[in-house]
Amino acid sequence: MTARSNEQTQTSLIDLDREQVKSLMEEGRIILVDVREPHEFAAGHIPGSVSHPLSRFDPIALPKDPARRIVFSCAAGVRSVHAAALARQAGRDVSEHYRGGFKDWLAAGEPVEVE
Repeated sequence: MTARSNEQTQTSLIDLDREQVKSLMEEGRIILVDVREPHEFAAGHIPGSVSHPLSRFDPIALPKDPARRIVFSCAAGVRSVHAAALARQAGRDVSEHYRGGFKDWLAAGEPVEVE
């Protein structure tokens, strides 16, 4: 990947906030893919999110649902940007991430699932 294409990947990613993520999940329009590590996900995650750790990231294994688009989430919005870039490099159409991630969700007192 060239510096220019990497810059385009980074700048064209849409930052979603907590309210947008909640609304889109309630409407069934997105699959929220949590790219934190398994122990982080098990300790607490956004209800309805699916685990796909960045350390074992395989864009081919991402969920495929023509009715819902993928939105990446992590702890604070850093790993989700990286996951989106990797998915795009593999030809996946991903344009959004949850910029505040799980830390924002938790701080707002939103419900959390624990495994």
